Amino acid sequence: MGGRESTGAGPRRYVGVPAAALVVLIGLVATVLVTAGLWHAQQNGAQRVMEQRATMALSAVETETARYQTLLATLAAGIAAGETLTWEDFDKASAPLGDAGLIGAAAVAYVVPVTTDGVAAAQRTWRSRGAAALALNPDAGESEHYFPIFTRILDAGGSSRIGVDLNTVPELVAALKVSRNTGRTAASDTYVLLMDRKRPEARRQQSFVFAAPIWTRANNPEFRGWVVLGLRGTDFLAGVLATASQRQLDAALIATDSDGDEVPLAQLRVPGDADLHWNDPVRVADREWRLELGADSHRLPGAGGALPATVFGSGVTLTALLAWLVYLLAGRRARAERAVEEATADLRSAEEQSRRQAGLLGAIMSSIGDGVSVCDENGRIMLHNPAADAILGTRLDGGPEDWQRRFGLYRPDGRTPFPPDETPLVQGLRGEVTNGVEILVRNASHPEGMLISVDGRPLDPSGGQRGAVAVFRDITELRRYETDLSIFAGVVAHDLKAPLAIARGHAELAREDVEEDAEARGSLDRIIVAVDRMDALIETLLAYSTARDAPLRIADVELEPLVREVLQDRAAAAGAEFTIGPLPVLRADPAMLRHVLDNLIGNAFKYVRPGSVPRADIRAEPDDRPGWSRIEVADAGIGIPDADKSRVFEQFQRAEGAAAYAGTGLGLAICRRIVERHGGRIGVADNPGGGTRFFFTVPTATETGTGQTETGQTETGKEPEMTPHIPPGSKIPPEPAGEEDADVRAALERALAERAAILDSRLPGVSALPAADPSAHDPAAARLRAPVPDHQHQD
Repeated sequence: MGGRESTGAGPRRYVGVPAAALVVLIGLVATVLVTAGLWHAQQNGAQRVMEQRATMALSAVETETARYQTLLATLAAGIAAGETLTWEDFDKASAPLGDAGLIGAAAVAYVVPVTTDGVAAAQRTWRSRGAAALALNPDAGESEHYFPIFTRILDAGGSSRIGVDLNTVPELVAALKVSRNTGRTAASDTYVLLMDRKRPEARRQQSFVFAAPIWTRANNPEFRGWVVLGLRGTDFLAGVLATASQRQLDAALIATDSDGDEVPLAQLRVPGDADLHWNDPVRVADREWRLELGADSHRLPGAGGALPATVFGSGVTLTALLAWLVYLLAGRRARAERAVEEATADLRSAEEQSRRQAGLLGAIMSSIGDGVSVCDENGRIMLHNPAADAILGTRLDGGPEDWQRRFGLYRPDGRTPFPPDETPLVQGLRGEVTNGVEILVRNASHPEGMLISVDGRPLDPSGGQRGAVAVFRDITELRRYETDLSIFAGVVAHDLKAPLAIARGHAELAREDVEEDAEARGSLDRIIVAVDRMDALIETLLAYSTARDAPLRIADVELEPLVREVLQDRAAAAGAEFTIGPLPVLRADPAMLRHVLDNLIGNAFKYVRPGSVPRADIRAEPDDRPGWSRIEVADAGIGIPDADKSRVFEQFQRAEGAAAYAGTGLGLAICRRIVERHGGRIGVADNPGGGTRFFFTVPTATETGTGQTETGQTETGKEPEMTPHIPPGSKIPPEPAGEEDADVRAALERALAERAAILDSRLPGVSALPAADPSAHDPAAARLRAPVPDHQHQD
């Protein structure tokens, strides 16, 4: 029997060796492929991180230099506004620069030009104005000299060099001359600042200055000198890139001098060998410099980890284990049983780790402040955290049909019950993604009501469970703040428009007294156009800031007469062509709907190629949602690139091709706010015939009206009866002006009345011009005014 057992072991051992070898071959190939894929993914990730950091660095440099120029120009304008300048005036005007956190700034100085003959007189003058120790030392051989009179040191180690003739610094003098000739802020060539030339060689830095000219605003402007800001290159670059680079980027700021030579202004080095490089031009005043960046890919996030090596080692180890296991399984049964026991021990360890991870997840859910809830495919709540119970005011359970009644869910108007089919969790069960859905929660725990914002997502089915997850947060205080901001916007708009009305009225009166061919008449025309443009900008900004909060006055609107009215106003001025298809009766706010149509039609007539005839095609069709209409405005204009379509409805965003046309980038943002307040959506696509096709959806009016007036009440004067459920696709209800809106109106009226009284007492000539009393009508209704004419239209 022993002989037969020995004979049987031989074939099993013979089968086990090739099987183990095959496992080793497959395992090594798979390990190498996976390791190579991980390594390439790390390299791609490092490149993306490099591009992100480089973009942040470039933005930081451009933002800081622009901020410095703005502060310097503001200081120059403040000095130019005064009759005379003393040390006390300069000290007070330049004090904000000391608190502005100007990275790398050494000093700011007031510099004046003086002829050789006028040195003594200039010295007496400026000594009398506060520069008691001033001693002007002109450089021989020059007819015009440039002396710093007043200086504010902006770093702890600097020293003042007043009275020195700056002709000894040709780089600075060249910038001064350019600034005076162009009337704009100019940047100098690189050099070592005078105040740094006594420092040890190792502490000296290549530096540059910004020079802003000071011209008075009289009819015959008078030049009074410059405001000069000195910056040390290395300190500036190191400070600006401290956050953007996170000490992971080599950086060099290359300045281009006036003779075309490229000079390294500042260089930063971090540990490592840079194998990724990036450079891009950066605008500094009137110069275009270059920012060069480099990074060691192994030190960037996502590329320097040991994951490929770990995976390779683990793969080799696992391959060896599998080969050994195969060998054992092909051998004796006892060895296979021992291998199974070892694998079982590993499974027990993995199970313990899973339990620890589940406990960690529970701790995280209990710690976060946002409410989180998860339901299964039947709408039953599987998971929720304490924050969810606190926000909703009671324990989260039950089915979707009970949520409105149990938690007191309403639309933001506080009166309309929120439809269960529109809750983010239910939409997530349908596979839809929702963001920022606003719901008012009012129950025993929140008697005053809490406004929450809810995001919903379907669960990833790869996790083995179908369902949906929702995250909600309290935004009540945010909305109160935005309401206060709307009041402030209305007051500011009134305060800005009153002086504009005065300026325009006086300009028109002066224009009537000037002859037709007089040069002053053209200047007055330009003043009137500029005032109108500023007035339009204020109107647009006010409309944008209040479009979300102005009460909706819902009524049945016949769309065709409204469209024809807008087209008559627009087409006559633009010489445009248009077609109108069959249009329905809508359920919307007439004034807000007209604003959307006027903006879209105005854009269709404005954004056309030179020499082309503007054209607009307006038509309507039923939307996918029952009870809704889709309105389309198509044009034959310049079109919108695909890359810009996703952001043209954001505030202050414009398409690349629109740069040559007037506009603020707020018109489409206002349209989106109005459409979304009606519960609809707005979008843009290419027009098959060339140009752009905008569309938006609005509820369609029912054949038999509800008898509601613009205030949302029935003809008998009673409040409309509230229904417990509004299914998807039904008409949006009127948005009543409740007590909170009445308080907003009253606050706005009081603030505007106070501002009007101040203006009447301080601005001469106000009573001679037409009054602009925003409280003469309903302030809430005046928030969104009719659009301005086309020459002032802000896309």
